Amino acid sequence: MNTARIVAIASVFMVLGVWAVSRQLDPPPELVSFSGATMGTRYSVKSPNLELDWDTIALSVERELERINGLMSTWIPDSELSRFNRSRSTDWIALSPDTHRVLAESIAMADLSDGALDITVGPLVDLWGFGPGRGNDGPTVVPDPDKLERLSELVGYHQLELRDSPPAARKSNPELQVDLSAVAKGFAVDRLTEMLTDAGAVDFLVDIGGELRAAGSKADGQPWRIAVEKPDSSARLPQQVYPLVETGVATSGDYRNYFERDGQRYSHLIDPRSGRPVPQTLASLTVFDRSTMRADALATAMLVMGAEEALAFAETHQVPCLAILRSPEGLLVGRESSALRRLSGGQP
Repeated sequence: MNTARIVAIASVFMVLGVWAVSRQLDPPPELVSFSGATMGTRYSVKSPNLELDWDTIALSVERELERINGLMSTWIPDSELSRFNRSRSTDWIALSPDTHRVLAESIAMADLSDGALDITVGPLVDLWGFGPGRGNDGPTVVPDPDKLERLSELVGYHQLELRDSPPAARKSNPELQVDLSAVAKGFAVDRLTEMLTDAGAVDFLVDIGGELRAAGSKADGQPWRIAVEKPDSSARLPQQVYPLVETGVATSGDYRNYFERDGQRYSHLIDPRSGRPVPQTLASLTVFDRSTMRADALATAMLVMGAEEALAFAETHQVPCLAILRSPEGLLVGRESSALRRLSGGQP
C-alpha cells in the first residue's frame, strides 16, 4: 500500500473545494483518516469508528480505486474506456457492468439536461487543449474555426447505444470518443460508500477531488459539515457552510483550469452544444444528492447551462444546489435553489 496512510487525527479539515468544519471549542475526538492519489487528484476517507480493521479497509479502498481507474480513465492507454475509444468498430463491444452503469447514468443525465452533459465531448476538450494529450504548458491557443466545426460533427451522445444484457455499447460513428471525467469520481465515491458500509462503518466522510459522500455523524454526534469553496483562483476560502446528512455533494467550476488569450479567459469546461468553453457568468455550481455520481453529472451539466438556465432547471427538477455567480462589478454572489434551502433548514 504505497499511497494510503492510516493516522489518528484531532480534527477534520479538507482543502480540495470543501472543508469539514467542527463548531466545538474543545478538541474533537480522534478519528481514523487515510488518503492517497487517484484519478489525477487526491482521495481521503475519515471515520470515528475506530474499532474497525482500517488497515484492511484502506488496502481494499486503494485496490478498488485502481480498478475503477483501469476501467474508466482516458489517461490510461489500456483502460477499458481507452480501448473502446480506440476501436473503430460499429459492432457491440462488451463492457464491465460498472462501466456500463456509468455510461447509462451519463446518457440519462444527458437526456435530462437536453445535451448540456455529453460524454462524447472529448474531441473538443482535446482541441481546446484540456485533454490527456496536452503539453506541460497546458492550453494556450484558440482553435481554428473550421477545425472546430469539423470536430463538432464527431460529438453527440445519440451516436452511442447501450445494451443491458450482456452489458455492451456500440458506436454509430466509428470515430466517437467517450470521456467519463464528469461522472467517474462521483461513481467512485458511491462505490467506496458501499464498501465502507459493508465493512461495518456507520460514520464516515469520503472525498475524491472534492466530490464527497457523508454517512452518519462525527464522533460528537454532530453532522459532517462542508464549506463550498469561494470560486477564486488566487485563494482558497469558504463561501458557504452546509451540514451533510446522508448525502453526496459535487462542485463544478471554471476558475482553476483555464487559459487566457487576448484578454479573454477560456474555461476547461466545454459546452457540447456550441463546441466552445462555457460563459464566465456562472463561476461554480454545487449540487447535493444521495447519489454522488448523479450530483457530479448534474453539477457539470448545470454549469454548462449558465446561470439563468441552471437555476430554472433546479426549480423544475427540485435540485438542491448553490450557484455562485459573477456580477458585472466582479463580485461573487451565491444563489441557493429552493430545494437546497429546505435541505439545509432554511425557508422554501
